[in-house]
Amino acid sequence: MPLSKSNGNIEPPMRAKHQRRKVERPSELLDAALELFVEKGFAATHVEEIAKLAGVSKGTLFLYFTSKEELLKAVVRKNMSGCLQEWNAEFESFQGSTADLLRYCITAWWERIGSAKVSGVIKLVMSEARNFPKLFAFYECEVMQPGNEPIARVLQRGVNRGEFHPIDMKYGVYVELAPLLFLATWKHSFGTCGAQLIPEEYIAVQLESILNGLSIRAVP
Repeated sequence: MPLSKSNGNIEPPMRAKHQRRKVERPSELLDAALELFVEKGFAATHVEEIAKLAGVSKGTLFLYFTSKEELLKAVVRKNMSGCLQEWNAEFESFQGSTADLLRYCITAWWERIGSAKVSGVIKLVMSEARNFPKLFAFYECEVMQPGNEPIARVLQRGVNRGEFHPIDMKYGVYVELAPLLFLATWKHSFGTCGAQLIPEEYIAVQLESILNGLSIRAVP
């Protein structure tokens, strides 16, 4: 049998391929879980379906994830909460006006999460929170609270610099988030039925409306 080298070690090609496949398997399971959660919802998705879509057995799935709930949590961590630390660093180093920072904050959220398949998890959590309160508690702790904090800091930055009118930060955060949550739920509900809404145009109108209300001076 011909041999291949990997990291200085000599291994049979089939064994090396098997090891690579094993390393990739958790990511493949999470991709399959995301696909089905968004398409069918959490309650209606069965682990057997996730395993089948990922090309493995149900038993193999449970080697990596102990339950469907743990799969959803891993999907959220991989695709949503993992972005927050990176965004915090970007916002902290931003040099422009707060109006421009808020524009960047909102458009970046849409580009990285809203326009991606994972935005369907937002609709999933909103629609199924009542039946799965523990999952909502996880989502609130993992995504909502850490995601609200940088937006509050952006708004406070504008107030501190004399660019924005003072605002109740608790509700000010939701003023910024509400258009995005609406857009994400539209995409995975009415949008699947052909209802037309151009995200970039919608976001631009919402941003200018918000900034005109917040800004002490005319928005540049």
